[in-house]
Amino acid sequence: MLQQYYVSTPEQLEELCELLQGSAAIALDTEFMREKSYYANLCLLQIANDNLIACVDPLALEDLGPLLDIIYDQNILKVMHAARQDLEILNDIRGSLPDPLFDTQIAATLLGYGDQVSYGTLVRDTLNVELDKSHTRTNWAQRPLDPGQLRYAEDDVRYLLEISQIQMRKLDDMGRHGWLDEDFAELTSDKNYNKPPSEAWQRIRGIRVLKGRHLAVLKELAAWREERARKVDKPRKWILRDDVLVDLARRMPDSTARLRTMRGIESQTVKKIGEDIVGVIKNAMSLPEDQWPSLGFRFSPSAEQEILVDGMMAVSRYCGLKNGISPAALATRRDLEQLLAGGQDHPILHGWRGMLVGRELTNFLEGGTKLSVVDGVLELEK
Repeated sequence: MLQQYYVSTPEQLEELCELLQGSAAIALDTEFMREKSYYANLCLLQIANDNLIACVDPLALEDLGPLLDIIYDQNILKVMHAARQDLEILNDIRGSLPDPLFDTQIAATLLGYGDQVSYGTLVRDTLNVELDKSHTRTNWAQRPLDPGQLRYAEDDVRYLLEISQIQMRKLDDMGRHGWLDEDFAELTSDKNYNKPPSEAWQRIRGIRVLKGRHLAVLKELAAWREERARKVDKPRKWILRDDVLVDLARRMPDSTARLRTMRGIESQTVKKIGEDIVGVIKNAMSLPEDQWPSLGFRFSPSAEQEILVDGMMAVSRYCGLKNGISPAALATRRDLEQLLAGGQDHPILHGWRGMLVGRELTNFLEGGTKLSVVDGVLELEK
């Protein structure tokens, strides 16, 4: 039975850290709110080792430093599930990322699940435990938290260490020990969390309708929105929605009067930041052509190439079935199109994906591997 703690004072935090010191591994999760802010507001941090489980209240504690020292100890393995958002919060607080790390969601891809299996599914399938989902929509910023909410939060780390140990044993038995090292290194890579505003345009939906000067305008608008959202700590869409940014880049209004004629822009928005928007657009329109961004990969396969991609999909699905891995976790159709278009350094050619499907796809494209049907079953022939 794990000892349970609710930590809301510096003295309790110090005691918890003493108990966690020297752990071989700790399970981590966070509860946060960000519906009304750019940065996630950390409301609860759950942590567990083999002896205890604790909910740490950052709203009651001015300094999480002693606990962060434990989390950032490189001699302690951090076990998390779908860790990216939790890591983003830690990066915002500490300015760096903890390692080493083991993500049970990523590990599940090598054990026959898809690439985004839920924690609840893993707990059910691995330990035959059904988690309570009644507090999914909890407002974690409210205090006090009732016993049901705390139990729900504790469950997010209660089973993580046991599941990770089972996963590690299975991976060892399958000869896949160490296959995920590259995935975990990528997950904790600084470049994924400290992206400059100048790259914000690449994450906007619907940009493929733009090119040339229009794309340059979008890039500058997206960078301006990113900087403003950070400064005022509000969601990007509260400044301007993605579809509005794309429309602005397409129409390039040169005055606040023209802004007022556009759908999706409130009059109050024009009054407050309209001059800024027009200024960004005018500056972007003056950029020389050699400073215009490019969308990079744009591949429009011919009818023959579409058939070839279909064949590559068959190879990928075959490799997934043969190795007990969901084909969706191996490669998407877009991955295969990029590879066909000349993506010689594509991620599908590296790491465990390279071993399981990348080599087969390369051989297939070079004519060294052929698809055939033997007794009604698809086979790869070399």
